[in-house]
Order: sequence, then structure tokens, then C-alpha cells
Amino acid sequence: MLSKKMEEAINAQINAEMWSAYLYLSMAAYCHDKGYPGMANWFTVQFKEEQDHATIFFNYVVSRGGKVTLKAIDEVETEWASPLEAFQATLTHEKKVTSLINNLYALALEEKDYASQSMLHWFIDEQVEEEENAHEIISQLTMIGDNGYGLYMFDKELAARTYTQASPLANSAE
Repeated sequence: MLSKKMEEAINAQINAEMWSAYLYLSMAAYCHDKGYPGMANWFTVQFKEEQDHATIFFNYVVSRGGKVTLKAIDEVETEWASPLEAFQATLTHEKKVTSLINNLYALALEEKDYASQSMLHWFIDEQVEEEENAHEIISQLTMIGDNGYGLYMFDKELAARTYTQASPLANSAE
């Protein structure tokens, strides 16, 4: 069973994950509008992953006998100066999510909640990957600069990204 403090913290994380999904959907819309369907695809896949993350937390709360409490999702940004700026915002956001996950893990340690610690290990590893991916894309976009052909080719490369369900835990309590 989850402590009340842990239940509240995970419920806050569910909201944060849904906000992340909403942010990435907004970034996908921005990229579509600017003529970058491949980058829009990358952000759409990211949107789906964030929904999976929220679902994993949701199902975890249910499986531990807790109550899920959904709250309103705050408004997200809708415009960026360039695709590079959108991906820089992605990295900044992923660093914030990393700190939220780390705080959850610290709470699980404090509460001696070993089940939550175990579940959170997957998210800790996931955040390392999320930050690394954003860094790589920023490096590539920085190298490409304003080269139209380079942006075209990179957009084509990002169009190849496919959606894979984040974890088998995503459907465990349905």
C-alpha cells in the first residue's frame, strides 16, 4: 500500500506526464505548421510515450491500492523561434522531469517504499535516454545550422522514428 504522501506525489507526476504529452503534441503542431513533418513525427512519438508514462504511474497507484486523482493540465507553449529552439526546450523540459523522478525516488527512499523504488528505476533509466536523445538532436541541428538541404535530410531522418509502447506495465491494470 502507498503512503498518502507517495500517492499524492505520484498523482502530481501523472499530471506532469500528461502536461509533457500536451507539450510534445504542441511541438508536433508547430513542426507541422513550419513544414517539418519528420520533426512533427518525432514529437508525436514523444507525445505517445509521455501518455504511456502517465498510464504506468496511473496503473501503479491502482495496483498499490491508492486513488488516482486527475487535475487540470496547464497551458503549454505553442511557438518557438526555430526547430532548434523547440528541441532546446525539450532538453530543458526533460531535465525538469528528471528532477521530478529523482524527487519521487528520494521520497520512496525516505518512506522505505521498496516497491516504488523498484518501479522508479525504469523511469530513472528512461530519463537518461530522453536527455541523451535531446542532446543528440540539438547537436545535429546546431551543426546543420540554416542549411536547407541539411534540415530537409534531418527532417527525413526523424520521420523514420516509430512508436513503441514504453513498458509492458502501461496496460497492467486495465
